[in-house]
Amino acid sequence: MSTRTAVRRAFYSSVAAGAALVLSAGTAWACPPDQGAQQTRTQGVQAQGEGRDLGTHAGHSRRDVGKTSAQVSEAVKGVQHVGNVPDAKDATSLVFMDYGSGRDKRTIVYVSGRFGLKGYDITADPTRPRLVGEFSLPGFWQSEDTDADHKRKILYLSRDPRAYGGTTDTGESGVYIIDVSKPESLKQLAYQVIPAGHTTSCINDCQYLWTGGPAKASWMPADWGGRPVWVTDVRNPRKPKVFPNPIDTGRNDGKTDYTHDIQVDSSGVAWASGRGGVRGYHTSGWRYDPVKKQARKATAWDPVPYAGGGIDEATTNSSFMHNSFRAVGRTRDQGADPKKWGDGEILVVTEETFNDGCANDGLTVIASLKGSYGGQGWRSTPEAPFRLRTLSTWSVAGQEGSRDDSGDCSAHYFDVKDGVIAQAFYGQGTRFLDITDPTNPRQIAYYRPDDARAWASYFHGGYVYVADNARGIDILKPTYRR
Repeated sequence: MSTRTAVRRAFYSSVAAGAALVLSAGTAWACPPDQGAQQTRTQGVQAQGEGRDLGTHAGHSRRDVGKTSAQVSEAVKGVQHVGNVPDAKDATSLVFMDYGSGRDKRTIVYVSGRFGLKGYDITADPTRPRLVGEFSLPGFWQSEDTDADHKRKILYLSRDPRAYGGTTDTGESGVYIIDVSKPESLKQLAYQVIPAGHTTSCINDCQYLWTGGPAKASWMPADWGGRPVWVTDVRNPRKPKVFPNPIDTGRNDGKTDYTHDIQVDSSGVAWASGRGGVRGYHTSGWRYDPVKKQARKATAWDPVPYAGGGIDEATTNSSFMHNSFRAVGRTRDQGADPKKWGDGEILVVTEETFNDGCANDGLTVIASLKGSYGGQGWRSTPEAPFRLRTLSTWSVAGQEGSRDDSGDCSAHYFDVKDGVIAQAFYGQGTRFLDITDPTNPRQIAYYRPDDARAWASYFHGGYVYVADNARGIDILKPTYRR
């Protein structure tokens, strides 16, 4: 028996026993390494070529980047374009981090992208970011929703297996743990190989990480549709430890499938979005488990189901839910009117899909959590499916400010402030939607440059910062009124 065959069989046996990978030291692997030892590195991994984006999560291709037309010019309403950072081209995500306080307070915006990580100082002038530090990873992919420990000043860059010329079958996935305590000197504390690597999110005050996606490798179980979540203990960030058992399994009507990203709401519930919907988990404290029907302790590695489930496919163009937001607690006034719709009863969700024709691409979806608190989303099957009630959807197709010669129209990451979401729509730019009435989201402003490739939009201070994969960082000043 060959070593590779033996390793594959060992992996399948471990999954069947309920334990996934605990990875060993070595170079990039084309199949799972031997079990039994962690694979942690403190030095950078050398780039192996230009990153590629393959597989079914294909919205991150470059079919429309830089496309211009003599008949199409930029469209702007309700905002002013006040700045641009072109050397951040290939940007995928932004993180804002404050240093010091009072008169000594300093703000750095960290940009992740195919280049790795760059830090820009926006203290003196928020419209003219000044490059102060860089951690270079040419060919890196993907960390499209980079998360950070603001207390310990650490950023977590999630490495997709398609980085450095790899594929979902041959590539290595993991997380770079970057010390950003000194913005001018960004340093790697560790690099941890993990069986998943599309996105990495902080859990329980960044003491743990949840890493999910992308599509499954050929050596993973045949009945999986995508990679679920693996949990990493980063209480000691120099010595991360991966838990052997994946979580958020069975998410797609009982089938283990692609968990794309996790957002933690202000009450501490972790919402996992992916193929098959959005499901929320308690990750700490004693909680009632509606699936096991008993009270038990919730942990990051053994979370307790809370609410959520699939989104009604009759109202969307796919079952792939990309990211979400729940207004609750201290953020209760940021979304739908809580006096009318309840505290924490509404989910705003990105559905990402790329079909033929703009009208068939991904939507902004608003759904109700009512009726999902009894574990229904964990008991759903193809024969007896459970779906959340969709309150509304919003498509950029045919809207004011849209270009009709682009098929690059899917919704992507958004941010929320005062009942307005700023949502990136790739080639259709950033759209500002009033969602205080979740049954009727209304566009109130937009910024759509002709060469847009907007990945994520963020409110910060009195501005909106757009991570644009083709343009770098665009800085907008809102002038709209709700």
